[in-house]
Amino acid sequence: MIYNRFIPFGSFVAINLFGFIFVRRGQHLTPTGLRHERIHTRQMRELLFLGFYLWYLLEWLVRLLQYRSPLQAYYAISFEREAYQHQHNPRYLQQRRLFAWVHYLKSRP
Repeated sequence: MIYNRFIPFGSFVAINLFGFIFVRRGQHLTPTGLRHERIHTRQMRELLFLGFYLWYLLEWLVRLLQYRSPLQAYYAISFEREAYQHQHNPRYLQQRRLFAWVHYLKSRP
């Protein structure tokens, strides 16, 4: 984890960039938050990092057209839906199937 005062932007506590977790200085990343970011790291590896960011942006744009709200679009992204649904399960990454996020493309938020 990298604590700093610049990244993440806005009101976010943490952000995962290429497997490095940036935490706003003075904030505490809970075990739940850390699991959330580790799920993203696994997703990134599956899509060789660059693919993750391209898919994430494309899906966010589609969801933005669908919901007309940047925040709703964010919560509807398949990567976020998987991470939020399983962030409370300490064993999830040991049980997780490859490309588990694809399931969230088919189901409705």
